[in-house]
Amino acid sequence: MTGFAARIISVPVTTRPRFQYRPPNFEAPPLKGAPDARFEPAPADGVLPDGFFSTTNLPTYVKAAGAWSRPRLPRMDCVIVRQSARDLVTTEPRKVRKGQAVAVGTEEDGSQGIFVHAEGFLGGSHSANEFGFMQTEVSRERPVDYAVLAQLLGEEKQRGGKIVWVVGPALVHARAREDMIWFIKNGYVQAFLGGNAVAVHDLEAAIFGTTLGMTSSGQGVEGGHALHMRAINQIRRAGGIAAAVRQGLVSSGIMHALVTHGVPFVLAGSIRDDGPLPEVLSDTLAAQDAMREFTAQATFAVFVATALHAIAVGN
Repeated sequence: MTGFAARIISVPVTTRPRFQYRPPNFEAPPLKGAPDARFEPAPADGVLPDGFFSTTNLPTYVKAAGAWSRPRLPRMDCVIVRQSARDLVTTEPRKVRKGQAVAVGTEEDGSQGIFVHAEGFLGGSHSANEFGFMQTEVSRERPVDYAVLAQLLGEEKQRGGKIVWVVGPALVHARAREDMIWFIKNGYVQAFLGGNAVAVHDLEAAIFGTTLGMTSSGQGVEGGHALHMRAINQIRRAGGIAAAVRQGLVSSGIMHALVTHGVPFVLAGSIRDDGPLPEVLSDTLAAQDAMREFTAQATFAVFVATALHAIAVGN
Protein backbone atom coordinates (compact mmCIF):
# COMPACT_ATOMS: atom_id res chain seq x y z
CA MET A 1 0.00 0.00 0.00
CA THR A 2 1.45 3.36 -1.04
CA GLY A 3 0.55 7.00 -1.60
CA PHE A 4 -2.99 8.22 -1.11
CA ALA A 5 -4.30 4.86 0.10
CA ALA A 6 -1.98 5.03 3.11
CA ARG A 7 -3.62 8.26 4.21
CA ILE A 8 -6.92 6.46 4.73
CA ILE A 9 -5.37 4.54 7.62
CA SER A 10 -3.72 7.53 9.27
CA VAL A 11 -6.57 10.07 9.08
CA PRO A 12 -9.09 10.02 11.96
CA VAL A 13 -12.62 9.26 10.84
CA THR A 14 -15.74 10.83 12.26
CA THR A 15 -19.37 9.90 11.68
CA ARG A 16 -20.50 13.52 11.35
CA PRO A 17 -21.07 14.51 7.72
CA ARG A 18 -18.67 17.20 6.62
CA PHE A 19 -21.30 18.89 4.44
CA GLN A 20 -24.71 19.56 5.97
CA TYR A 21 -27.61 20.06 3.59
CA ARG A 22 -30.24 22.60 4.61
CA PRO A 23 -33.54 22.32 2.72
CA PRO A 24 -35.38 25.52 1.79
CA ASN A 25 -38.10 26.99 3.98
CA PHE A 26 -41.28 26.49 2.01
CA GLU A 27 -43.37 28.21 4.68
CA ALA A 28 -41.70 31.58 4.05
CA PRO A 29 -42.15 33.86 1.05
CA PRO A 30 -41.62 33.76 -1.82
CA LEU A 31 -41.93 29.94 -1.86
CA LYS A 32 -45.03 29.83 0.34
CA GLY A 33 -47.13 31.66 -2.23
CA ALA A 34 -45.59 30.10 -5.32
CA PRO A 35 -47.90 28.57 -7.94
CA ASP A 36 -47.87 24.95 -9.00
CA ALA A 37 -45.46 24.19 -11.81
CA ARG A 38 -46.89 23.96 -15.30
CA PHE A 39 -46.69 20.78 -17.35
CA GLU A 40 -47.29 20.36 -21.06
CA PRO A 41 -47.52 17.16 -23.12
CA ALA A 42 -44.61 16.05 -25.24
CA PRO A 43 -45.64 16.44 -28.90
CA ALA A 44 -43.81 13.28 -30.02
CA ASP A 45 -41.44 10.61 -28.77
CA GLY A 46 -38.15 12.28 -27.85
CA VAL A 47 -39.52 15.75 -28.59
CA LEU A 48 -40.08 18.26 -25.78
CA PRO A 49 -42.67 21.04 -25.50
CA ASP A 50 -41.40 24.57 -26.06
CA GLY A 51 -40.14 26.20 -22.88
CA PHE A 52 -39.31 22.91 -21.13
CA PHE A 53 -37.34 23.22 -17.89
CA SER A 54 -33.76 21.97 -18.31
CA THR A 55 -32.38 20.45 -15.11
CA THR A 56 -29.08 21.31 -13.42
CA ASN A 57 -26.81 19.43 -11.01
CA LEU A 58 -28.24 21.23 -7.96
CA PRO A 59 -31.10 20.21 -5.63
CA THR A 60 -34.35 21.04 -7.42
CA TYR A 61 -37.89 21.21 -6.04
CA VAL A 62 -41.12 21.26 -7.98
CA LYS A 63 -44.53 22.27 -6.67
CA ALA A 64 -47.27 19.92 -7.83
CA ALA A 65 -50.75 19.43 -6.38
CA GLY A 66 -49.95 22.12 -3.83
CA ALA A 67 -46.85 20.41 -2.40
CA TRP A 68 -43.11 20.83 -2.99
CA SER A 69 -41.03 17.75 -3.70
CA ARG A 70 -37.77 16.74 -5.34
CA PRO A 71 -38.04 14.71 -8.55
CA ARG A 72 -36.64 11.20 -8.44
CA LEU A 73 -33.37 10.25 -10.18
CA PRO A 74 -31.93 13.79 -10.37
CA ARG A 75 -29.34 14.65 -13.02
CA MET A 76 -28.48 17.59 -15.22
CA ASP A 77 -29.41 18.24 -18.85
CA CYS A 78 -32.70 16.40 -18.52
CA VAL A 79 -36.37 17.25 -18.05
CA ILE A 80 -38.93 16.62 -15.31
CA VAL A 81 -41.79 14.28 -16.18
CA ARG A 82 -44.96 13.94 -14.09
CA GLN A 83 -45.84 10.28 -13.78
CA SER A 84 -48.75 10.93 -11.41
CA ALA A 85 -50.04 13.82 -9.29
CA ARG A 86 -46.98 13.86 -7.02
CA ASP A 87 -44.60 11.42 -8.68
CA LEU A 88 -42.03 13.44 -10.61
CA VAL A 89 -39.09 11.81 -12.38
CA THR A 90 -36.01 13.39 -13.95
CA THR A 91 -35.91 11.91 -17.44
CA GLU A 92 -33.55 11.99 -20.39
CA PRO A 93 -35.19 13.66 -23.40
CA ARG A 94 -34.62 10.55 -25.53
CA LYS A 95 -36.80 8.56 -23.13
CA VAL A 96 -39.74 10.98 -23.12
CA ARG A 97 -42.80 9.56 -24.86
CA LYS A 98 -45.54 11.40 -26.72
CA GLY A 99 -48.17 12.77 -24.37
CA GLN A 100 -46.09 12.60 -21.20
CA ALA A 101 -46.41 15.69 -19.00
CA VAL A 102 -43.13 17.67 -19.04
CA ALA A 103 -42.41 20.57 -16.68
CA VAL A 104 -42.09 23.93 -18.43
CA GLY A 105 -40.52 27.12 -17.13
CA THR A 106 -37.39 29.19 -17.39
CA GLU A 107 -37.15 30.60 -13.86
CA GLU A 108 -35.36 28.78 -11.02
CA ASP A 109 -36.47 31.01 -8.11
CA GLY A 110 -39.79 29.30 -7.44
CA SER A 111 -41.89 31.93 -9.20
CA GLN A 112 -42.98 29.32 -11.76
CA GLY A 113 -43.27 26.46 -9.28
CA ILE A 114 -39.69 25.26 -9.80
CA PHE A 115 -36.96 26.08 -7.29
CA VAL A 116 -33.24 25.32 -7.67
CA HIS A 117 -31.67 25.39 -4.21
CA ALA A 118 -28.20 26.74 -4.99
CA GLU A 119 -27.36 27.45 -1.33
CA GLY A 120 -28.44 24.15 0.19
CA PHE A 121 -24.99 23.07 1.30
CA LEU A 122 -23.82 26.55 2.23
CA GLY A 123 -26.37 28.17 4.50
CA GLY A 124 -25.70 31.49 2.81
CA SER A 125 -26.43 33.35 -0.38
CA HIS A 126 -25.00 33.02 -3.84
CA SER A 127 -21.64 31.31 -4.12
CA ALA A 128 -19.16 29.69 -6.44
CA ASN A 129 -21.20 26.48 -6.19
CA GLU A 130 -24.08 28.04 -8.08
CA PHE A 131 -24.65 26.27 -11.36
CA GLY A 132 -22.92 27.62 -14.44
CA PHE A 133 -21.95 25.47 -17.38
CA MET A 134 -18.16 25.23 -17.78
CA GLN A 135 -17.56 28.18 -15.46
CA THR A 136 -15.68 26.42 -12.67
CA GLU A 137 -12.04 27.43 -12.29
CA VAL A 138 -9.78 24.42 -12.69
CA SER A 139 -6.03 24.64 -12.27
CA ARG A 140 -3.25 22.09 -11.95
CA GLU A 141 -1.46 24.59 -9.73
CA ARG A 142 -4.29 24.62 -7.18
CA PRO A 143 -3.31 22.31 -4.27
CA VAL A 144 -5.51 19.34 -3.41
CA ASP A 145 -5.91 18.46 0.26
CA TYR A 146 -5.53 14.70 0.09
CA ALA A 147 -5.94 14.40 3.86
CA VAL A 148 -9.45 15.80 3.51
CA LEU A 149 -10.22 13.45 0.62
CA ALA A 150 -8.95 10.51 2.67
CA GLN A 151 -11.14 11.49 5.60
CA LEU A 152 -14.18 11.86 3.39
CA LEU A 153 -13.62 8.40 1.94
CA GLY A 154 -13.21 6.93 5.40
CA GLU A 155 -16.37 8.61 6.66
CA GLU A 156 -18.35 7.45 3.63
CA LYS A 157 -17.27 3.84 4.07
CA GLN A 158 -18.08 3.92 7.79
CA ARG A 159 -21.58 5.21 7.02
CA GLY A 160 -22.12 2.40 4.53
CA GLY A 161 -22.20 4.71 1.53
CA LYS A 162 -21.92 3.64 -2.08
CA ILE A 163 -18.62 4.89 -3.49
CA VAL A 164 -18.27 5.01 -7.26
CA TRP A 165 -14.86 5.41 -8.91
CA VAL A 166 -14.53 6.83 -12.42
CA VAL A 167 -11.06 6.01 -13.68
CA GLY A 168 -8.94 6.61 -16.78
CA PRO A 169 -5.85 4.81 -18.16
CA ALA A 170 -3.39 7.39 -16.81
CA LEU A 171 -3.91 5.86 -13.38
CA VAL A 172 -2.30 2.68 -14.68
CA HIS A 173 0.51 4.55 -16.45
CA ALA A 174 1.20 6.57 -13.30
CA ARG A 175 1.91 3.34 -11.42
CA ALA A 176 -1.12 3.75 -9.16
CA ARG A 177 -2.50 0.28 -9.89
CA GLU A 178 -1.59 -1.04 -6.46
CA ASP A 179 -3.36 1.84 -4.76
CA MET A 180 -6.53 1.20 -6.77
CA ILE A 181 -6.33 -2.50 -5.96
CA TRP A 182 -6.00 -1.65 -2.26
CA PHE A 183 -9.15 0.47 -2.38
CA ILE A 184 -11.07 -2.36 -4.07
CA LYS A 185 -9.88 -5.04 -1.65
CA ASN A 186 -10.64 -2.89 1.40
CA GLY A 187 -14.21 -2.02 0.48
CA TYR A 188 -13.84 1.54 -0.78
CA VAL A 189 -15.21 0.74 -4.25
CA GLN A 190 -18.85 -0.21 -4.80
CA ALA A 191 -18.75 0.37 -8.57
CA PHE A 192 -16.00 1.06 -11.11
CA LEU A 193 -16.72 3.07 -14.25
CA GLY A 194 -14.28 3.66 -17.07
CA GLY A 195 -13.54 2.94 -20.69
CA ASN A 196 -11.85 0.32 -22.80
CA ALA A 197 -8.39 1.84 -22.29
CA VAL A 198 -8.11 1.61 -18.50
CA ALA A 199 -9.08 -2.05 -18.62
CA VAL A 200 -6.80 -2.84 -21.57
CA HIS A 201 -3.73 -1.27 -20.02
CA ASP A 202 -4.40 -2.92 -16.68
CA LEU A 203 -4.78 -6.30 -18.39
CA GLU A 204 -1.62 -5.73 -20.42
CA ALA A 205 0.20 -5.12 -17.14
CA ALA A 206 -1.30 -8.28 -15.64
CA ILE A 207 -0.38 -10.49 -18.59
CA PHE A 208 2.86 -8.97 -19.88
CA GLY A 209 4.07 -6.71 -17.07
CA THR A 210 3.97 -3.61 -19.28
CA THR A 211 1.65 -0.70 -20.07
CA LEU A 212 1.71 0.49 -23.66
CA GLY A 213 4.80 -1.63 -24.12
CA MET A 214 6.81 0.00 -21.29
CA THR A 215 8.01 -1.55 -18.05
CA SER A 216 7.41 -0.01 -14.64
CA SER A 217 10.80 1.70 -14.94
CA GLY A 218 9.77 3.37 -18.19
CA GLN A 219 11.85 1.18 -20.47
CA GLY A 220 10.41 0.05 -23.78
CA VAL A 221 10.44 -3.64 -24.66
CA GLU A 222 10.84 -5.23 -28.06
CA GLY A 223 7.48 -5.45 -29.79
CA GLY A 224 5.94 -3.46 -26.96
CA HIS A 225 3.76 -1.39 -29.25
CA ALA A 226 1.63 -4.46 -29.93
CA LEU A 227 1.32 -5.83 -26.41
CA HIS A 228 -1.96 -4.12 -25.62
CA MET A 229 -3.41 -5.64 -28.79
CA ARG A 230 -2.11 -9.06 -27.78
CA ALA A 231 -3.67 -8.61 -24.35
CA ILE A 232 -7.03 -7.78 -25.95
CA ASN A 233 -6.76 -10.87 -28.16
CA GLN A 234 -6.03 -13.15 -25.22
CA ILE A 235 -8.99 -11.79 -23.27
CA ARG A 236 -11.28 -12.22 -26.26
CA ARG A 237 -10.01 -15.80 -26.74
CA ALA A 238 -10.74 -16.52 -23.07
CA GLY A 239 -14.30 -15.25 -23.46
CA GLY A 240 -14.02 -12.03 -21.51
CA ILE A 241 -12.41 -10.49 -18.46
CA ALA A 242 -14.20 -12.58 -15.83
CA ALA A 243 -13.47 -15.76 -17.78
CA ALA A 244 -9.79 -14.81 -18.05
CA VAL A 245 -9.65 -14.35 -14.28
CA ARG A 246 -11.31 -17.72 -13.65
CA GLN A 247 -8.93 -19.45 -16.08
CA GLY A 248 -5.87 -17.95 -14.38
CA LEU A 249 -4.82 -15.92 -17.41
CA VAL A 250 -5.26 -12.74 -15.35
CA SER A 251 -4.05 -13.21 -11.77
CA SER A 252 -3.41 -9.62 -10.66
CA GLY A 253 -4.42 -6.05 -11.30
CA ILE A 254 -7.48 -3.83 -11.09
CA MET A 255 -9.81 -5.94 -13.22
CA HIS A 256 -8.73 -9.07 -11.33
CA ALA A 257 -9.55 -7.37 -8.02
CA LEU A 258 -12.94 -6.20 -9.29
CA VAL A 259 -13.90 -9.68 -10.48
CA THR A 260 -12.63 -11.57 -7.41
CA HIS A 261 -14.28 -9.14 -4.99
CA GLY A 262 -17.57 -9.00 -6.86
CA VAL A 263 -17.40 -5.28 -7.58
CA PRO A 264 -19.47 -4.34 -10.64
CA PHE A 265 -17.87 -2.37 -13.45
CA VAL A 266 -19.04 -0.62 -16.58
CA LEU A 267 -16.70 -0.03 -19.52
CA ALA A 268 -18.11 2.55 -21.91
CA GLY A 269 -16.76 2.50 -25.45
CA SER A 270 -15.54 5.37 -27.60
CA ILE A 271 -14.84 5.96 -31.27
CA ARG A 272 -11.09 5.31 -30.91
CA ASP A 273 -11.11 2.03 -28.97
CA ASP A 274 -8.76 -0.79 -29.90
CA GLY A 275 -10.44 -4.17 -29.81
CA PRO A 276 -12.51 -3.54 -27.89
CA LEU A 277 -12.68 -5.89 -24.92
CA PRO A 278 -15.81 -8.10 -24.91
CA GLU A 279 -17.34 -6.31 -21.88
CA VAL A 280 -17.08 -2.86 -23.46
CA LEU A 281 -20.44 -1.31 -24.31
CA SER A 282 -19.90 0.27 -27.72
CA ASP A 283 -23.47 1.58 -27.85
CA THR A 284 -23.12 4.90 -26.02
CA LEU A 285 -26.78 5.01 -25.03
CA ALA A 286 -26.56 1.51 -23.56
CA ALA A 287 -23.40 2.59 -21.73
CA GLN A 288 -25.21 5.63 -20.32
CA ASP A 289 -28.01 3.43 -19.03
CA ALA A 290 -25.56 0.95 -17.48
CA MET A 291 -23.60 3.70 -15.75
CA ARG A 292 -26.83 5.30 -14.57
CA GLU A 293 -27.77 2.17 -12.61
CA PHE A 294 -24.84 2.87 -10.30
CA THR A 295 -24.66 6.67 -10.33
CA ALA A 296 -28.33 6.89 -9.29
CA GLN A 297 -27.42 5.03 -6.08
CA ALA A 298 -24.01 6.62 -5.48
CA THR A 299 -23.42 8.66 -2.34
CA PHE A 300 -19.79 9.53 -3.16
CA ALA A 301 -17.81 9.66 -6.40
CA VAL A 302 -14.08 9.78 -7.09
CA PHE A 303 -12.92 10.93 -10.55
CA VAL A 304 -9.37 10.06 -11.59
CA ALA A 305 -7.60 10.81 -14.88
CA THR A 306 -10.54 10.85 -17.29
CA ALA A 307 -12.27 14.05 -18.34
CA LEU A 308 -14.55 12.22 -20.80
CA HIS A 309 -16.04 9.74 -18.35
CA ALA A 310 -15.99 12.20 -15.44
CA ILE A 311 -18.17 14.64 -17.38
CA ALA A 312 -20.49 11.82 -18.46
CA VAL A 313 -20.94 10.63 -14.88
CA GLY A 314 -21.14 14.14 -13.47
CA ASN A 315 -24.00 14.91 -15.82
